[in-house]
Amino acid sequence: MGMDEERPEIDQPEDENEEDPIERFRRLTSSSSEPQDSPGEDTLGLYRAGPAPSPESDPGRKISDSPDQTFGWHGRGHGEPEPSPALESDFTDLEDELRDDFSGFQEDTMIMAGEGGTDKPEPPAPGTDLPNDMDEEQKHELPDEVSSRPESAQSETDLGTQLGDTPPSMSKMQGRIPPPPPLGRSGQTPPPALDAEGMPLPRRVTEDDLDATRVSPAAVITKPPQRPRTQSSRPSGSQRYPASSPSGSTRAVRQPRRTTPRYAPMDAGGRSNRLSGNCFVQAMIWMLFAGLILLVGAFSFMLVQYYSIASTLPDVEDIQGRSSQFETTRILDRNGDLLYEIIDPNAGRRTYVPLEKISPYIVAATIATEDENFYSHPGFNAWAIVRAFVQNLQSGEVVSGASSITQQVARMLFLDPEEASQRTYLRKVKEAILAIELTNNYSKDEILELYLNENFYGNLAYGIEAASETYFGSAADKVTLEQAAFLAGLTQAPSVYDVYTNRQVALDRQKYVLKLMYDASQAQNCIYVSNSVQRICVDLEIGSQAAYALEAYEFNQPDVKIRYPHWVNYIRTLLEERFDPQTIYRSGFTVETTLDPRLQQMAITSLQSHIALLQANRVQSGALVAADPTTGEVLAMVGSVDFYNEEIDGQINMAVSPRQPGSSIKPITYIAAFEKGWTPATLIWDVETEFPPSGDPNDPRAPYVPVNYDERYHGPVTLRSALANSYNIPAVKALDYVGIYDDPNTPIEDGMIAMAHRLGITTLNEDYFGLSLTLGGGEVTLLDMVSVYGVFANMGNKVPMVAITRITDFKGEVVFQHQPTNGEQVVRAEHAYLISSILSDNTARTPAFGANSILKLPFPAAAKTGTTNDFRDNWTIGYTPNLVVGVWVGNPDYTPMQNTSGLTGAAPIWAEFMQSAVQVLEGANPIPFRQPNGIVEVVVCAISGTIPSKYCPTQRTEIFASDQLPLPATQDLWKEVEVDTWTQLLASSACGDFRKQQLVLNVTDFWAGEWIADTGAGQTWAKEIGFERPAYFIPQKECSQNDDPAIISFEGLRDGQQVTTAELPIILRVWGGGRFDRFFLDYRTLGGGSWTQIQGFSEQSKEPKDFYVWDLSEVPDGKIEIRVRMEGSKNAEAEKMIQLEIIKPTPTPTPTPTETPTPTITATPTETLVPTQTFTPVPPTATPTPP
Repeated sequence: MGMDEERPEIDQPEDENEEDPIERFRRLTSSSSEPQDSPGEDTLGLYRAGPAPSPESDPGRKISDSPDQTFGWHGRGHGEPEPSPALESDFTDLEDELRDDFSGFQEDTMIMAGEGGTDKPEPPAPGTDLPNDMDEEQKHELPDEVSSRPESAQSETDLGTQLGDTPPSMSKMQGRIPPPPPLGRSGQTPPPALDAEGMPLPRRVTEDDLDATRVSPAAVITKPPQRPRTQSSRPSGSQRYPASSPSGSTRAVRQPRRTTPRYAPMDAGGRSNRLSGNCFVQAMIWMLFAGLILLVGAFSFMLVQYYSIASTLPDVEDIQGRSSQFETTRILDRNGDLLYEIIDPNAGRRTYVPLEKISPYIVAATIATEDENFYSHPGFNAWAIVRAFVQNLQSGEVVSGASSITQQVARMLFLDPEEASQRTYLRKVKEAILAIELTNNYSKDEILELYLNENFYGNLAYGIEAASETYFGSAADKVTLEQAAFLAGLTQAPSVYDVYTNRQVALDRQKYVLKLMYDASQAQNCIYVSNSVQRICVDLEIGSQAAYALEAYEFNQPDVKIRYPHWVNYIRTLLEERFDPQTIYRSGFTVETTLDPRLQQMAITSLQSHIALLQANRVQSGALVAADPTTGEVLAMVGSVDFYNEEIDGQINMAVSPRQPGSSIKPITYIAAFEKGWTPATLIWDVETEFPPSGDPNDPRAPYVPVNYDERYHGPVTLRSALANSYNIPAVKALDYVGIYDDPNTPIEDGMIAMAHRLGITTLNEDYFGLSLTLGGGEVTLLDMVSVYGVFANMGNKVPMVAITRITDFKGEVVFQHQPTNGEQVVRAEHAYLISSILSDNTARTPAFGANSILKLPFPAAAKTGTTNDFRDNWTIGYTPNLVVGVWVGNPDYTPMQNTSGLTGAAPIWAEFMQSAVQVLEGANPIPFRQPNGIVEVVVCAISGTIPSKYCPTQRTEIFASDQLPLPATQDLWKEVEVDTWTQLLASSACGDFRKQQLVLNVTDFWAGEWIADTGAGQTWAKEIGFERPAYFIPQKECSQNDDPAIISFEGLRDGQQVTTAELPIILRVWGGGRFDRFFLDYRTLGGGSWTQIQGFSEQSKEPKDFYVWDLSEVPDGKIEIRVRMEGSKNAEAEKMIQLEIIKPTPTPTPTPTETPTPTITATPTETLVPTQTFTPVPPTATPTPP
């Protein structure tokens, strides 16, 4: 309603005799002590009912914003009618509820006004009137003098409400201020009408007043300044009631407080939640109204777009004329010569059959696979489209089509090939519109019948009848459940699910269709088909039986000869990835490909001739791919030695079938290492090493211990030598350094798998690979590996592989045109050149392959071989700057070959083809590898790969990226340091007694140290480079007291001491801790000579101990050196020497005693004893001498 519009009047009450509520209000509130229009203020600090005071009459009073508002209640404008009795009655009910809750509200309002205490209010004084609606129980709770008040006292209370005491119900209502009148309303608002109990009634809201429930700031009560409180006559501590007005009217009666009010609670501003609820309802109405407008607008827009797009589409009534049309599709080589021609199948391979002559199983399988809700939707499945949209949005590309059967028919018959190949939402819209028109003009049975008769099922089978005869030799109405599931699965990609080339893939697809039929049966209580009275039910038992019914079935391949069949089928697969299968064979495509027939024939000849020589090694097949790395064009592709030989699975295209690549994948690991700082001169220890299988140090499984192909260890090798000779252990160490998967803590994507994908590998997407991945533990395709090596050949620039250059339809209009690109620089040119340099270095690979291996060609060519365990796969991939060729040799059924490696199996085919192809493509002057500007040559130590130190015996020249130079001479293998001989750590003040300058091996690889110290090969190598046993390794830290240093001291002897005794007690402190093994006491004459051992000991003591008493009788006088030499584990040793001067005392002569005369003895006869016989011992027998 506008601000200037006048509010229409409302109906008058029908009872003309009824008392005017306004007059009734005045009568009940009249008093001689205060004029009627005098403003008043209640004792709670809130406004009481009465006419609005003017600002002039009371400047300190807070009044409503509008002059026609009194205490927040809407008053009627002058001349407006009174509210109807019906509204009075409604409001009376609310008044009854408010009256019952007066006590609880009074306490709240007292606190808000600043007049209340903290205790409950005391009962009214004797003689105070009780409310009329008070029940007997409430009266019983009051004091006797109050509850016994006479009825005549009621009039005093009524009078008192005008004179100053606001009635309880009125106080309550003042806290529930309704919204103000609409803006623009003028004039004074009279007091509201009252009900029979003296309570104000709400004014009726005008029915067309949209602002009647609007809440304005006037709805919030602002407390006026507090008035001085009057002390109660009650004893201290009792509840004080508000003081009465100057009129001295009786105070309000105390009501029992209700703990839970029955009315809606108020909000913070004093407004009822009912008003908020009204706002919410109004907002919801507006939202619904706005939504309806948007819906109508969207529908109108869609309707306009529908007719706009529909006007550009062909007439669907021409469906019969468009069906069964066929244009020959031709596939050409790069010279324009015909390779394959798909002729009109109407000559005998297409038979149109009505729906009633098609097996219900075919209908059920087709519906479950292609369009589960075919019979119920209007031509397109809206839910499927929404689902596909969400999936495409999440993936960032079109991954889900959601085309119904009717949409497929529409695309098949009415869209031109170029538009049909576009994966756009506009195409989907057009399909949906055409599908709607088809549904409006044709029955579901007619559409389904046309679909089944027009579909291409592969192997020149057009229509379901031809497909049934081609694959199963039966009519369409005789097809069984398992056969129907097989046929229904073909239409999505006939070349991919070709049972003659990809048998297992085709059978897996059949199982998937059976699963879809089972799901549909469960969801729909079996599958409804219009050509059968009974529904088709597929339960677990039936589905399981059908899933394996074709495992042993022998499909008889049609006798169709194709020139270069693997290439033709590969092209058809690419076409089906881009175009709908039905579009390909109806549009008269002429497909121009990159195949070079000369190279293709060379490839076939080389494969067949060499595989024939390997029959004794149980080799059955092979594959070859050749490409131009600068353009990405595939020049030759042979998938097997004989496409038509079923005994060797010749139909399988091994050029695009994933297999394990063996060592041919190692360059990917090493170029990733280049990116992390390694160089061709980086030293790697080819020694027995244990790794955690996954590369995770916390892997609890048994360690992974790789071995080399020749089952030998080669000690320290540089990266160039490791890659050129295809050593396994260095490759695993390189992968351990690079990482298998991307490290999320690094700013750029890293790890071997990330590098493989960057170079062109499309597999290796699993998350279970371990360190054996660098030895060929994952599966890749030959085509992908050729792409990877093409990046090396093209200086790190990746050009996508190309097989189709141009497609035109039967009108000659270009449907597809390949646009050559400059490619993408996926790795640095310097790093790619380093790989090429290593793989073409015949000198570097001589130790493993010999100086004149098959890999040595008459021109510079890089090559890498690969052999898997049990000889299941042989690989050789190599390149020149303009040609990259990959060869695989093996058996498609994974049976192992016998004693055949990449060098003896695949390399001869590669070498022969490379020489022939380079001669054809480049003539007698093949292009050498071009060195980029960022490559420099540096002289390094041939053994360590660092800048040579003075100890390095041999040197050579190596190439480096200019910003990744070799390590300095201080990092050479030979390093002179001061070490503690016992702990074998760097000498320090804590371990300074047994130090010496030591030429040590700068070896930080733990397993290298083990190899040098504990193996004969390692010790021999160390001796060859100048380290006698034991060889010392560079310590990793300084010695400290925590390392248990050695203690040797001579107790009671000092250096240079003279020893004049014949015996010398040896008191020592000898301690070596856990390393201690034994110690020896030696001496020698000062000035040289060899040491003579005095005694050996196997015990140690930290405290002085008398170990030995040395008899000096055999020691010549003079100066000697005495030494304690302690030995321990891990070549630990410590010794201490002191000098002594031996001065033995001169021996004193023994005096000769004086001879005493012998006295004369008188002999006394004694008994003669018989002497005991003494046995003479027999000399021992001599020990026999061995012959």
